[in-house]
Amino acid sequence: MSERNSTKALTCITDDKALDEVKEEPSAPALTPGQKNAAHLQFVALCWTLFIAGWGDASTGPLLPRIRQVYNVGFAIVSLIFVFACVGFVAGALANMYLTGRFGLGKILVFGCLCQVVAFAIQAAAPPFPVFVMAYAINGMGLALQDAQANAFIATMKNNSATKMGILHSIYSLGAFLSPFVATQFAQLTRWSFHYLVTMGMAFSSAVLLTCIFKFKTQDECLAQAGEVIPEKVEGVEEATFKEVMTTRAVHLLAIFIFVSVGVGVTIAGWTVTYILDVRGGGPSAGYISSGFFGGVTLGRVALLSVNKKVGEYRVMFIYGTISTSLLFTVWFIPSLIGNAIALSFVGFFSGPMYPIVMNQAGRVLPRRILSGSIGWIAGFGQAGSAVLPFLTGAIASKHGIGSMLPFSVAMMIFTLVLWALVPNKARVVK
Repeated sequence: MSERNSTKALTCITDDKALDEVKEEPSAPALTPGQKNAAHLQFVALCWTLFIAGWGDASTGPLLPRIRQVYNVGFAIVSLIFVFACVGFVAGALANMYLTGRFGLGKILVFGCLCQVVAFAIQAAAPPFPVFVMAYAINGMGLALQDAQANAFIATMKNNSATKMGILHSIYSLGAFLSPFVATQFAQLTRWSFHYLVTMGMAFSSAVLLTCIFKFKTQDECLAQAGEVIPEKVEGVEEATFKEVMTTRAVHLLAIFIFVSVGVGVTIAGWTVTYILDVRGGGPSAGYISSGFFGGVTLGRVALLSVNKKVGEYRVMFIYGTISTSLLFTVWFIPSLIGNAIALSFVGFFSGPMYPIVMNQAGRVLPRRILSGSIGWIAGFGQAGSAVLPFLTGAIASKHGIGSMLPFSVAMMIFTLVLWALVPNKARVVK
């Protein structure tokens, strides 16, 4: 093969296994001890932020029956929680593209934490229902900003980006795994809303940690401090980013995929407790099934890293989606509390890697100049799925019963397989 043909072959790679290898090739000089320490501290701070995000997301499911009881509302009204959260997520995703170029990574991360502190402080007081659900919008905006910045920061890295992305989101799942154990206990107390005081303290500690480590610096400054390759500057990028992100087909396919897959996961975690109580006749300990689901997600995101690399991240998504759909069918048709709990844990195990794989795929197929804004939109818009699909589940349940949750979840899981088939699977052209 001629040198010209060899160069062309290396430039236009379509096999996703090869893409993983190309992406992980070191292109930067060896890191100094100071740079390694900075990189570790930055990663730990972002992991703590995502841990709190998972903790907060998974609290809703075990508390939902108590919220309905305290405020005396039905499925449709209590589902407004998810509507207001969706408003916050979308607002945060849009605001992220505007704020990133003006304030930078460090300031936006801290601002997002402070939004959560305010939201949890409001909810801890158990205010009237309209105020209570409004706090979900504030929390949603803060979460969307942090999620967007954290994902964009990790995806821009050259050093072990795929592994770090998997670990980052496994930490999110760890928070979601542990939260129901605490929320289930608070749901049985008179002061049930004090669960939000615990979460508020965690969010405040995150704000302090992010301030000390990122010091309100921009993404480029933080990357340089950690010895990473700084993204190239493009003249007029601030004006071009929003338009280019909104007109790139791959961005919207990935965003819709995340929207649906995250929505299915939160629907399962959020409404399964109610489903087990009402349909399967479970007891107060049903809240722990939500922990089992997120425990599976946590393990899957770490344990399947080697499988992802061996099979190829693009192809393995079809395998995970098919297995998860099959397991949901068993929960739907087999009336066994123990069997359902085990199956849901494995649904989490096999669906868990989907989110970090999508973020890695975005890093491969999107131009570098719009990568940060694109991942911000994908993460923020995708997070809105965690509000919209649970709301639709509640609205459907108000008419047809909570038993409709599983058929709806199965249909959405099948839809993710169709979406993934439409997602591009080719490398960016390396100039």
